[in-house]
Amino acid sequence: MNIIIVGCGNVGYTLVENLRNEDHNIVIVDKDESKINMVTDEQDVLGVVGDGVNYHTLLEAGIEHTDLLIAVTNSDEQNLLCCVMAKRSGKVCRTIARVRNPIYNTEISYLRRELGLALIINPELIAAADIARRFQYPDGVRVDTFTRGRIELLHLTVAEGNILNGMSIIEVRNKFKCNILICAIHRGRKVWIPNIDDKIEAGDDIVISAAPSDANVFFKKAGVYKHPPRSAMIVGGGTVGFYLAKRLTEVGIRTKVVESDTERCIFLNEEIPKATIINGDGGDEKLLLREGVGGVECFAALTGIDEENLLLNLFAKKVSHAKISVKLRRLNYNNAMDNIQLEGAVFPSLLTADYIAKYARSMPNMDSGNIENVFQLEHGKAKALEFFVRESSPVVGVPISQLNLKPGLIICSITRDDKVIVPSGREEIKVGDNVLVLTVDAQFSDIKEIVKS
Repeated sequence: MNIIIVGCGNVGYTLVENLRNEDHNIVIVDKDESKINMVTDEQDVLGVVGDGVNYHTLLEAGIEHTDLLIAVTNSDEQNLLCCVMAKRSGKVCRTIARVRNPIYNTEISYLRRELGLALIINPELIAAADIARRFQYPDGVRVDTFTRGRIELLHLTVAEGNILNGMSIIEVRNKFKCNILICAIHRGRKVWIPNIDDKIEAGDDIVISAAPSDANVFFKKAGVYKHPPRSAMIVGGGTVGFYLAKRLTEVGIRTKVVESDTERCIFLNEEIPKATIINGDGGDEKLLLREGVGGVECFAALTGIDEENLLLNLFAKKVSHAKISVKLRRLNYNNAMDNIQLEGAVFPSLLTADYIAKYARSMPNMDSGNIENVFQLEHGKAKALEFFVRESSPVVGVPISQLNLKPGLIICSITRDDKVIVPSGREEIKVGDNVLVLTVDAQFSDIKEIVKS
């Protein structure tokens, strides 16, 4: 593919590293000539010095022949405008914009639809969601996210002494009565969509579709852990801290946020009324001890200073048994982590670059139909396909239990008006839904192909 990356910061550079060895023609665009020279000297890519919202700069970068433009400058507005310019270039070009300001967060679906963008990425929201998943789920549970982070498929390896060992799918459903769906079983080299009589065995990797709160109930009943985390402390009430506190309180985790800026504390108190907001210096160990850091089950260091976050991480590890996460901006700390005992490091730029790279890799499997994304699962033995239902078809308006589905696939979830539905047999697909389908036997380019003709 022909790819233009506008913005040569951490995300842009990491994207070049991730994609340059995958048979793509990459052009990097930035106003800073020194950054362009650094990237082109180190990586096998072309560079153009200029403003990504300038049409002549885009022409020089080859926009007329570009398949994907990724705008990741430090300006949200410039990223959006750059994508609009690319869409108006005359070439059918997919576009991705990094948008960080929380004021746009509630408008993402509208902006994406009206501007014709393939994706809008919010690094702080992605980082907060990643930390929340680390906190919410037991150790050993792996998570794949879809539909811009709203849908999660959970991977659990069944232990020898676990209650799930030897149970059939229908027995799990009847015994636990949880709103979860076991979508696939990975045993040895084989991956399949289970029927209700298939039994789970020790060592199986089972793939589960569930909302976070329902997943926690299931894990507790299945004996994966005694209880979900009940308390958390966040040092740093910036954008990542805001998103994280909001998500944790929504699933019932008692959350304290320590923030030094008084005005920011007032904002946090108004926007997250379920959280306890503490106006104070998060680097003050006595303050943290007084507020109960020694007894919390989750701790996140999310200040804007990497060095402070590193020290807070080590302090929390010393005085508590909490799950710990630390936000780091500088990528060079990634190499230094091997030499220190650092838990739960999160690099928003790496997460963002990885998310965008996954989309770029899935593009060859897409066409002009209603398929949105394609992801490889279980070491390539299964695929998760995201469809957007644009028009009526044989799958619309029919209970799922009555659809004559082809073998080797399952409908994992339906997203409707930002609400995620784990489908039962009574659910119906409607126009405007996002539908996640897991398949082990075939590739489909249109959702109507999942039913037998």
